[in-house]
Amino acid sequence: MNKSALLVMDVQNGIVRNYAGDEAVLSPLQRALAKARERELAVIFVRVAFRPGYLDVSSNNRSFSALKGRGGMLETDEATQIWAGVEPHPGEVVVVKRRVSAFAGSGLDLVLRSMDIDHLILSGIATSGVVLSTLRQAADMDFRLTVLSDACLDADPEVHRVLMEKVFPRQAAVMTTAEWGGLFP
Repeated sequence: MNKSALLVMDVQNGIVRNYAGDEAVLSPLQRALAKARERELAVIFVRVAFRPGYLDVSSNNRSFSALKGRGGMLETDEATQIWAGVEPHPGEVVVVKRRVSAFAGSGLDLVLRSMDIDHLILSGIATSGVVLSTLRQAADMDFRLTVLSDACLDADPEVHRVLMEKVFPRQAAVMTTAEWGGLFP
C-alpha cells in the first residue's frame, strides 16, 4: 500500500456548501483521511480554481465559461480553498486543476510519478464530476484504482448509486471506507 495515494478531490468551501447540506455526510471521507494518515499513505488534495481574468477558461467550455460573466472560483477566492474539515497537514500536496478531471492542468500526473504512486484511492465531490472524470483518466493511465463509495458525494443519489454499482466496478475496486480501512493489518 505504500505506493498508494488518497485523493481528496474538490472538497473545498464552495462545493461543500453546495453539496453537503449536512456536513455529517462527509464523516466517511474524514475517516478515510485519518486512516490514510495513520498508515502513512500519501494524501493529495485537489481543488478546482481559475487564474485571474479566467485566462484558462475557454468560451467553448460549457461548464466553466459562465464563470467569466458572473465571477467566482478564482485561485484566491474563499470558495476554492480546501474545507477546514479536511485541512491538509504540512507536507501534504495540494494541486489546483482547471477542469473536471483531477489531472486537467494540475500537474497531478507529475506529482504521482515523482512519488512512485501506482494506486489511487478516490474520494470527493461530486461522484458524477471529478470522481468519474478522474477515474476514467486514471484507468487510461494504468493506475490501480479504489473508489470509497461513502467518501464520495453527488447531488443526485441515483446517479451516485449507478456509478458505484454499475460503472466504476469495471475499472476500480469499489468499497466503503470501513471495508477499505479493514484491509490494513
